[in-house]
Amino acid sequence: MVKPSDPARSAPDGGSERTIDVLSTNTETGAIVGPHAADGGPRPRLARHQISLADGHEVGVAVCGRGVPIVLIHGFTAEGMLYAQTLNRIVAAGFKVVAIDVASHGSTQGLPTGGANFEEYAKLLGRVVDELGIKKAVFAGHSMGGRLITELAAREPDRALAVILLDAIVGETWDRLVAVSRFNPLLLAGVGAVLLVDSVSTVPFLRDPKQAFKFGRLLAPTLVSHVRNPLHLAGPGVSILRSRSSRWMLEKLGKAGVPVVAIHGDRDIVVPLSTARSAARLSGGMVVVVEGGTHSWLLKDPETLPAILRQLFEHPASIESRNRDFAELGLAPDATIDEIEAAFYDPDAAILRLTPPIDHDAVAAAMGVRPEPRYRWHVDHPA
Repeated sequence: MVKPSDPARSAPDGGSERTIDVLSTNTETGAIVGPHAADGGPRPRLARHQISLADGHEVGVAVCGRGVPIVLIHGFTAEGMLYAQTLNRIVAAGFKVVAIDVASHGSTQGLPTGGANFEEYAKLLGRVVDELGIKKAVFAGHSMGGRLITELAAREPDRALAVILLDAIVGETWDRLVAVSRFNPLLLAGVGAVLLVDSVSTVPFLRDPKQAFKFGRLLAPTLVSHVRNPLHLAGPGVSILRSRSSRWMLEKLGKAGVPVVAIHGDRDIVVPLSTARSAARLSGGMVVVVEGGTHSWLLKDPETLPAILRQLFEHPASIESRNRDFAELGLAPDATIDEIEAAFYDPDAAILRLTPPIDHDAVAAAMGVRPEPRYRWHVDHPA
């Protein structure tokens, strides 16, 4: 149960018993204002916090918006704030975006035990969602984050409105690559080198210097952290190398009727498109192909993912359980934001207190003029 922070008090063992502190904000990274819309209106404020769970584990969380929760989990070596430009564009569509830093990334502490086991990372993620007071959400995960949300949703399918895989490391193609890498670790090291090149090319130095400056400001703290302590990524890296088959997770999501959408770049040479096709086939989901997209396409262009999500959610048949889930919660498809938040969050949910104020109508109006997405996309219909 989430409670306001209290001073630490003496524990029975003579140590310090810490209560859940969900209101401590990292003063170095506090609230961040998004870039301005084309007509001069402000984008939503994305607030970054460092919270303490019941056992004192420190976790980085960024949040903004009102409405249905979308929980975004980043990829390996990244952190939630790198996706800030994409996230503040999703807010205007009527969502509360919650980006959680994975253990050993961003503002989240590493795992004291089990740091080389993906299951422990997924369990920590589940605890964060619970202690934030989020009862049910759309889970989206990029790369490694896609693996984590798949495992979380497979173990507890009732908490997932939908699972959105973004060039995720789940599916038979990736599973085979990991299996081979156990015998030849240099193969996975080569994949890491390609990923590094892809990440560096994310910054559009020549094509769009203004965007390069904006993204560079978000990227700088991440790079500084890696330089200061490169070994903090050892645990997550080993967990990738040791990860087992994702088949059971995907099949369980299919049996549970959780909608799965695999959005994947067709030029991703780190995690090939065949991985997404396998994930969709095993889970009974769908594939959206981002034409010309490499592994980090959603960081290269903050407009494309929000545009795809708008298209998906504006056509209920594409995520067909949404109306069903709303009905089960006693909501009409056109429920107000207040009614949605009463259904999807605990009454005293910490995430509601962590969310910065927002004039949703003003934000929607300010973002009415949207730049064209850089990428085109299409639904990949099976042969």
